[in-house]
Amino acid sequence: MWQQSIDSNRAAHSAALNYVHKSGGPGSYDQETLHTMDYLEYAYLQIARDGPAKEVVDELIGFRQIEGPNLVGAYAVAAIPVRYALEHRDWPAAAALSEPAIGFPLERFPWAEAMIAYARALGDARTGNTAGAEAELGRLQSLEDKLKGNDTYWANQVEVQRLAAAGILAHVQGDDAKAVALVQAAADLDATMDKHPATPSSVLPARELLGDLLLELNQPAAALVEYRAMLNSDPNRFRSLLGEARAAKQTGDSATARDAYEKLVALSKPVSTERPELAEARSYLTN
Repeated sequence: MWQQSIDSNRAAHSAALNYVHKSGGPGSYDQETLHTMDYLEYAYLQIARDGPAKEVVDELIGFRQIEGPNLVGAYAVAAIPVRYALEHRDWPAAAALSEPAIGFPLERFPWAEAMIAYARALGDARTGNTAGAEAELGRLQSLEDKLKGNDTYWANQVEVQRLAAAGILAHVQGDDAKAVALVQAAADLDATMDKHPATPSSVLPARELLGDLLLELNQPAAALVEYRAMLNSDPNRFRSLLGEARAAKQTGDSATARDAYEKLVALSKPVSTERPELAEARSYLTN
């Protein structure tokens, strides 16, 4: 129900801004302002409305005066720009991510800092900067160590990210058996935890990343299992529908591929420029 989510969160965001501007003035924001933005960003990305999604990122960057920083706000500050880069699999942009310069004390929330390190690790690995990826993996381990003994849930979330990023680095370095084992471990650990109410979804779910890796390794049947598991927990997620279509196509299951591509096209509402994945889907459906 992506459009309903967009409509609801746009209304909530407007209400939050009206409230906080009464006391803080233009440019100020609070946790409720940020929370609605992350849900709005996620929903926009799932229907390929990339222009409005980028506007959310730009709005975040324009904030300057914080009121009442808390967990919900920290999650959104870190997640919004990370989501935009990772949902597009824009690895150079992911590698170049930094904390938004909006005065939010993100250092008080190690698990939020970890999301940015996770994106940078993936971006560095995928763009050939193995030293940079290794440094970000070390950063993830350090942030996880800060959380151990104090916050098991978030420590484990960071461990999921560390394992997943380490797996992609192993793949880039040519050790595919190790890569699959690491990303599988990340997905399995993630499956033991409930989704936190602060987030609409992970910035890049480990199980979807596993599907992507298996597909890249020419294991489409195994990848299809992972994408279907993702769609069971996260229905109508753009990248998992795309993965299901691609994996089914490679296994020769044209009925499943056609169904997934049709869903992708039906769900997507691009505003101006269209993602190349949608052109891929339309090409398949017209053949």
